[in-house]
Amino acid sequence: MTVLQAIILGILQGLTEFLPVSSSGHLVIVQHYLKGFEQPGVLFDVSLHMGTLVAVLVYYRKTVADILRSLTAKLGMPEDSNNIDHDVQRSQRRLGTLIIVGTIPTAVVGILFNDYVEVLFSSIGLTASMLIVTGVLLIIADHTKEQNRTINSMTFRDSIVIGFVQGLSIMPGISRSGSTIATGLFRKINGEEAAKFSFLLSIPAILGAVVLELPELSHVEINEIPAYLLGTLSALLSGLLAIKFLIRVLRQGRLRYFAFYCWVVGSGVIILNFCY
Repeated sequence: MTVLQAIILGILQGLTEFLPVSSSGHLVIVQHYLKGFEQPGVLFDVSLHMGTLVAVLVYYRKTVADILRSLTAKLGMPEDSNNIDHDVQRSQRRLGTLIIVGTIPTAVVGILFNDYVEVLFSSIGLTASMLIVTGVLLIIADHTKEQNRTINSMTFRDSIVIGFVQGLSIMPGISRSGSTIATGLFRKINGEEAAKFSFLLSIPAILGAVVLELPELSHVEINEIPAYLLGTLSALLSGLLAIKFLIRVLRQGRLRYFAFYCWVVGSGVIILNFCY
């Protein structure tokens, strides 16, 4: 793998991880149609996920810090300030609890169906079909009315449902961000708030995947380090841009544009696969 290939893959990962177009779906399509393309392997995949994880942590750094501070306060650890807004602290602690609760169904679905889903990554037709399904979810969500709830009004049921949907997004072609944001919109949560919860909910999932494979990074050859570092940096920067762009799109109520994209790509791949 060259440095240029690492940068391109990093940009692709950063954009498709957060934009509702399915990173796994794009990977399957790229592997299928680009002759000579070889998946770099789990080590590089882990480094790219580290980049996208840092992107979320950077963008929502204040919220993440407040959540961690509120949770440590609950555990009886010393505070770093005598002037604490206890209402805000309770709100952030509750958000942290919602994220934990939502992570449970994600983990259960992932553990139960991971072996079955791996087989699906060889099916270009199924991946394309799931992209079309993602588009349908986005277009319906875009037309959902009265999306006026905030994260503060979310219930454990909301969190469990969104977490369950996040678990199902391990299927190639189903966008994690798209499906979880759409589910939030279906439950009348404001678009920007739904995206915020979706991205915060991705932190434990991405972190878990990184931690499980982290020991493998010790096997990276010295000559591969520049490619890995630049790929990770590319994923981080493109991920930040993708988050900012998606938030802007949600504020304007234009999620349907991503639906059109998924339909064009999905149907195009199906036609190509049928003809050739």
